[in-house]
Amino acid sequence: MQPPPYDHPAATGYPVSYGSYNNPVPPPQTAAPPSHHRKAQEDWSTGLCDCSSDVKTCCITCWCPCVTFGRVAEVVDQGSTSCGASGALYTLIMCVLGCGCLYSCFYRSKLRRQYMLKESPCSDCLVHCCCESCALCQEYRELENRGFDMTLGWHGNVERNRGVAMIPFPSAPGVEHMNR
Repeated sequence: MQPPPYDHPAATGYPVSYGSYNNPVPPPQTAAPPSHHRKAQEDWSTGLCDCSSDVKTCCITCWCPCVTFGRVAEVVDQGSTSCGASGALYTLIMCVLGCGCLYSCFYRSKLRRQYMLKESPCSDCLVHCCCESCALCQEYRELENRGFDMTLGWHGNVERNRGVAMIPFPSAPGVEHMNR
């Protein structure tokens, strides 16, 4: 229930509650923005079958997909799981059930949500079920193209970038200006 329009205070930029202190009236609910106002989804930086652009990763993924998956999972999880633990779980699922795609497709979905990537060429589960190696390679390349050194893992990338962020500005005390 909203108060009548003549009871509204002048707009000051500060939040105002209506009603008494013990019984505030909740603010009116606003509708979610229309879907056309949401951020547009981006294309993947490489295609699903562009494995020849990174032969080393393609070979590792072909012979030992748990390594590629573990590296992708660690970065996507932002270090909350390790490469070794994710790779070991992937291997266990592969050995017991025969299809690691049941686990890895969830990481593709998570990666897509983090970077607003299109679900293409088809659903994440279908991509992983039909083309597991290509999907893992594409995810690996996507993260590399976004600036991650996949061999360092999440924490290594954070440390590497911390050094870049700590470079002093030229105007800092004790730093000489270099004008050339």
